[in-house]
Amino acid sequence: MRFGINTFLFASPFTNESTKWFKTFRKWGFQTVEIAIEDPADIDPHHVKAELDAAKLACGSICGCFGEGRDLRGDPEEQEGSLEYMRQVIDHMTVLDCPRLIGPAYSRVGRIGGAEPAEYRRQWRTVVRNLKKICKYAEKRGKEICIEPLNRFETDFINTCEQALQMIKDVGSPALKIHLDTFHMNIEEKFQPKAIRKAGKLLGHFHACGCDRGTPGKDHIDWAGIAAALKAVRYDGDVVIESFTPDVKVIAKAAAIWRQIEPSGEDIARKGLAFLKRTFK
Repeated sequence: MRFGINTFLFASPFTNESTKWFKTFRKWGFQTVEIAIEDPADIDPHHVKAELDAAKLACGSICGCFGEGRDLRGDPEEQEGSLEYMRQVIDHMTVLDCPRLIGPAYSRVGRIGGAEPAEYRRQWRTVVRNLKKICKYAEKRGKEICIEPLNRFETDFINTCEQALQMIKDVGSPALKIHLDTFHMNIEEKFQPKAIRKAGKLLGHFHACGCDRGTPGKDHIDWAGIAAALKAVRYDGDVVIESFTPDVKVIAKAAAIWRQIEPSGEDIARKGLAFLKRTFK
């Protein structure tokens, strides 16, 4: 198990210049970095890889950014926009020696409102068809796509571990795994450890953040139960802190961060990492 940090805590968009944070992340004790790529054209992956190597960090995952124009259940243009974005990101991952693309790859974030059962089933079939396409692309390059259930205020499509597992079953690709996040699970799962155990060997990625998007451990989440569940399913992937502050304004607005939840991003990163190391190891 390795511990990582998501770049959204300090930079948006992530560019070549943002690699200046890598040495700091390493100094704080992180082993991996999760790079949020909003636009693949924002970075030169060869430059980013060189900076990762210099800082003795690994790129454990790419955080997919599924906003306007990227929706596997949208209109044909949105579907192709999302597929092309993921193809470009996977190409970057090959250069970065990064194993997985994570996030809500199935839909544009913020698309809510609900759909009648027949329409939901139609959207489901559309997403299955599109995920089969992009998973074939990932398989050929030895990469994984880990789909993340989001809370009901950010998507009306996949909210729970059970729904994500059904999508994985319907797609039927070894490249497709599940990505669980303690913030979203705190809203949607009755018992977070139970959801982790249900995911089992299909758990491909894990986000750890406080119930309020703040520092892991400074909240009411059952961290001991989560640690036991991760051990029970023999999870040996990355555990990544994905939290936000008002300092990075674009992502703060997207994640509805309207107040100073913690003193600073550094406070979240350093104290969160110390807590996770104590609890998970």
